Amino acid sequence: MINTKNWDWGIQNKVLADIAEIKSRYQDVHEFVVSPDGEKIAAPVVLEDDTFTACVNNDQWPDTFEKLWYLRFSPGNKLTALVMSDDEWTLAVDGRVYEENYEYAWDVRFSENGESISMLYKRDNLYGVALNGKPWANGFVAIRDYCLSPDGKRTAATVQVKTLDEADVFGFFAGAWSVAVDGKVWPEKFINAWKPAFSKDGSLVAAEIRTDICEYSVAVNGKSWEKKYGSVWDPVFRPGNGSVIAAVKEGSNWFLAENGSRIWGRNYNQIWLPKLSPDGKRIAAVASPEFGKWTIAVDDRPWAKLFDDMVLAPVFSPDGKRVAAIVKENNHWSIAVDGKTWPESYDMIWDPVFSPCGKNVVAKAEKNGRYAVVLNGKNIGTNYDALWPPIFSPDGDKILLRYIADGKYYREVRPLN
Repeated sequence: MINTKNWDWGIQNKVLADIAEIKSRYQDVHEFVVSPDGEKIAAPVVLEDDTFTACVNNDQWPDTFEKLWYLRFSPGNKLTALVMSDDEWTLAVDGRVYEENYEYAWDVRFSENGESISMLYKRDNLYGVALNGKPWANGFVAIRDYCLSPDGKRTAATVQVKTLDEADVFGFFAGAWSVAVDGKVWPEKFINAWKPAFSKDGSLVAAEIRTDICEYSVAVNGKSWEKKYGSVWDPVFRPGNGSVIAAVKEGSNWFLAENGSRIWGRNYNQIWLPKLSPDGKRIAAVASPEFGKWTIAVDDRPWAKLFDDMVLAPVFSPDGKRVAAIVKENNHWSIAVDGKTWPESYDMIWDPVFSPCGKNVVAKAEKNGRYAVVLNGKNIGTNYDALWPPIFSPDGDKILLRYIADGKYYREVRPLN
């Protein structure tokens, strides 16, 4: 969770960077990124000698690199970038470069509190995870999905634990994949493994596993559910008790299971992306009640409104009473809240954001190449050249807007009343 309490929530609109001036200083300027608190805007830039660095507001990092990409701000407003020097990759944080170097590095992630930073790497033809600049002690033949614990102290990844010769079908079905936690691999091996996830306290790890040609299940700290299914997706921990919920397929039907036992009675054509309310008492998921139709099901009750094109992951309000999701109908995007779709549609729309009290919903939207802020289905700010997702103040009475207009970057705090 982003801590917004110490941000500047005064009613003001300030210009922090002249975008046109920045672009005039460099051979090339790549995509801009903005800090969560809105105080910084940054971009990878190319100098006259074809080296790279980062420009932050009107200043640039002192060091230059052969390559610089995947520029991102952490929830704690730290600026990170993958950088290459002497044909080796590492991570730079606010301009300071980690000591460890790799053949390649990618997929930078942040802990919820923004204090920890992780990434995947390849070194000496082995793969692993680095946390705050420190690589795992053990490397693996291949690496697939990985995750960072909520407190940022642990990492886990699905890894290939043994080398297979070409066309080694028997070796493949004997199990070549497992889960490594902080570099230590589970003793159990599986045909495949995907999507590791930590419990809230970081003590448990769950993952999708394949145990036979057409059998799938969930393993928690290496121990598989006794029940096997035709498919399994998206295991998540229920806050508080350490139980695991996943979408599972039995026969031609999908439903939700918890610790291997069915908890949703309805059958669906498909279920994916289950999400839990902050207190863990409610569950929402993308569901297909009939072929080719999509909606959100909340506690096994589908919304009455069905969508032909697409429905993305549900978002709970902080109090867990409301649910919103991105929906697509007739090739246009909008937001549905508690089953009711906003009246206007857009060329693109971003994740809905609830106010702390859950009363208001805001989202970034794009139409005809311009960007708008949409609050409860109504445009409250339009015609931006670029826009980043709006953020509510802790009391929910204001919205932080971060946008580019007329060649300048603005940080604006806008009251709702």
